[in-house]
Amino acid sequence: MTSPGGSQPFNLRSIAVAAFGPTLLFGLGQGAILPVVALTARDLGATVAVAALIVTLMGLGSWFFNLPASLVTLKFGERWSIVGASVAAGLALAAAGLSSLAPNGLVLLAVAMTVVGMSGSVFGLARQKYLTEAVPVEFRARALSTLGGVNRIGVFIGPFLGAAVMQFGGINGAYWVGVVAMAAAALLSLTIPDLAAPETSDGGNPGPQPTLRSVAVSHAGVFLSVGIGILLLSALRSSRQVVIPLWADHLGMDATSASLVYGLSGAIDMLVFYPAGKLMDRKGRQFVAVPSTLLMGAALVLIPLTGSFTGLLLAALLIGFGNGISSGLVMTLGADFSPDRGRGQFLGLWRFMADAGSTGGPLLLSGVTAVASLGAGISATGILGFGAAAVFAVVIPRLKHRRNY
Repeated sequence: MTSPGGSQPFNLRSIAVAAFGPTLLFGLGQGAILPVVALTARDLGATVAVAALIVTLMGLGSWFFNLPASLVTLKFGERWSIVGASVAAGLALAAAGLSSLAPNGLVLLAVAMTVVGMSGSVFGLARQKYLTEAVPVEFRARALSTLGGVNRIGVFIGPFLGAAVMQFGGINGAYWVGVVAMAAAALLSLTIPDLAAPETSDGGNPGPQPTLRSVAVSHAGVFLSVGIGILLLSALRSSRQVVIPLWADHLGMDATSASLVYGLSGAIDMLVFYPAGKLMDRKGRQFVAVPSTLLMGAALVLIPLTGSFTGLLLAALLIGFGNGISSGLVMTLGADFSPDRGRGQFLGLWRFMADAGSTGGPLLLSGVTAVASLGAGISATGILGFGAAAVFAVVIPRLKHRRNY
């Protein structure tokens, strides 16, 4: 693997600002608007159900655009895809900020949130593909764990900046924080070093590009084995974000106490991503994949047994730790099993599976809760963690030969 811009020994710090800075800013822009999208929709006359749907459009836009995102990245390259995604997201957030002035403001807001989700899928795939190719395999998990951790830091900081600006500019101030963050991400992305062109064995003619279908068929074994673990992990992660506030409400906690539990869980989540990445690079991916899913699964199973602030806090901290050490795991495994030719298509399919899990997790929680109880729904999502751990424990060592780590 040739390092960006030449053949000098690789140093992660040499691309740190250009590689991780845009991710921090993009996450900050998303985080700034997440708490206010539903409120904006309500101000525009939406029912509670419609407001929830508009928030969901960001996730749906990202999920369904993962496959086209791979083609966008293939056509325009990683750097310009990142720049373009940041610009598109910034324009969409500007439109959302102006939706209260539009005659069909609710429709404009819905379209804007869909575009934000679509832009996020292009941005995420392009940044993952870039780091996969720019970073030697012995540094890969550290780089991708840092990428995931930096994004979480941005999403964590965003609401606070949005709240500060809203003190002066009203609810739309959060969107303008997002616009500025996306513009800064686009400008910083222009500094991303170019990758050296890959060498080919036939004199420079790489042949026809693989299609999404051919990549799906040729790597079906990976998608149907370790990919199932990724789907379960993603469902587990998305469910945990819903479980903590729901159980806090079930216990009769006030909003301040619930927010404190959620915030402390998120804080520990952000503290452990780099050591976990280093462990994956030195010992192997399963040394993080199995413990992280077991910890999150066990914590979720324990939550219905808690009956106080302290009990829920301890379980939430355990979830935060488990999720924190899994930072970058989905991207790292995707990079490990992606082929040199057709990597963009592979990662598009990989991210599609992960986002399917992210959508399915809360649906499972909702379905079991409707049929049985909230406690049963939370326990059912915890079982997903044990399933993911079992898949990773069996599959990752068996397929280890595909990458020399």
